[in-house]
Amino acid sequence: MTDTFPITIYHNPKCGTSRNTLAMIEAAGYAPEVVEYVKAGWTRPQLDKILADMGAAPRDIMRTKGTPAEELGLTDPAATDEAILAAMVEHPILVNRPIVVTPKGAKLCRPSELVLDLLERRPDSFTKEDGEVVKL
Repeated sequence: MTDTFPITIYHNPKCGTSRNTLAMIEAAGYAPEVVEYVKAGWTRPQLDKILADMGAAPRDIMRTKGTPAEELGLTDPAATDEAILAAMVEHPILVNRPIVVTPKGAKLCRPSELVLDLLERRPDSFTKEDGEVVKL
């Protein structure tokens, strides 16, 4: 199916929430562009655009669990947006996932069901990896 509704998911295949979000998009009949951002990395212009599209601050998409955020001093309330963004470019794992971008907007999809607001159509049904049935 050719789709005129482009979707990009910034994905980490090691993350269950990210895998569920990708599977939900595919179950709705989309073939998204999948960016494994931990491998691909981030550029500052990419992060600036995503944050602007989300209406979010760098701290809003910063992942602290399983990352060097604390040792880099980024969890300190005094850490600046500039410092956080520079660290995200240097350490892509600092960006929480999954982030999905569609013509309807951009959003950090935690929990994965948040992706439904960004799609034109929904899957007929969806069950997460852990067996949870998503109410559509």
